[in-house]
Amino acid sequence: MPTHSFFWNCIANNYAKQPVADEVSYQKKLDHTEQYLSSDTRVLEFGCGTGSTAIYHAPKVKHVHATDFSSKMLQIAKEKADTANVTNISFEQTQLLDLNSPNGSWDVVLGMSILHLLHDWQAHIAKVFELLKPGGVFVTSTACIGDMGTRFKLFAPLFKVLPFMPSVQIFSQKALKESMENAGFTIEYEWCPGPNKAVFMVARKPEEHNANVK
Repeated sequence: MPTHSFFWNCIANNYAKQPVADEVSYQKKLDHTEQYLSSDTRVLEFGCGTGSTAIYHAPKVKHVHATDFSSKMLQIAKEKADTANVTNISFEQTQLLDLNSPNGSWDVVLGMSILHLLHDWQAHIAKVFELLKPGGVFVTSTACIGDMGTRFKLFAPLFKVLPFMPSVQIFSQKALKESMENAGFTIEYEWCPGPNKAVFMVARKPEEHNANVK
């Protein structure tokens, strides 16, 4: 596990107690995601944190597999799922690039508030493309700091000074979109609720792609 799992383990309890910063935008993202879900859908979420999004969507799909590299975040997520009596959800402590899952095996992959925290974020996009079934969708919400104000751009590099802090990457919405397209995705929907807000994007893997389905 990366060294900054220590950081997320340390803040997990306080993080779980904090309200959603922009509840209206969060709910809109949940509602839009539901358009891609059905009772037969298999969903993978990486960087699931304390599991709120995975647990919310679980009753509408066949199964959700939620992953994170923070053991404490996953512990809280499991407790929340038990409290909500959600039984069609599984949790795994792993990174997406280390996930033991056949290519072409997921209908929907969620990556919410995570890509900008990964130094190899483009490799993660490519991995998502491999894991999705043809016609599957990648739903992501990403802080595109390259488009944000100066204070965000100046603050982000400070995280790299301390080894236990998460990596924060600086890229624009345009760069994110281009990386999605370079991986093979078609952008189906993109929305930003306002300045200095995360970009919500839905990218689809083409139906005709020859995935290695096992």
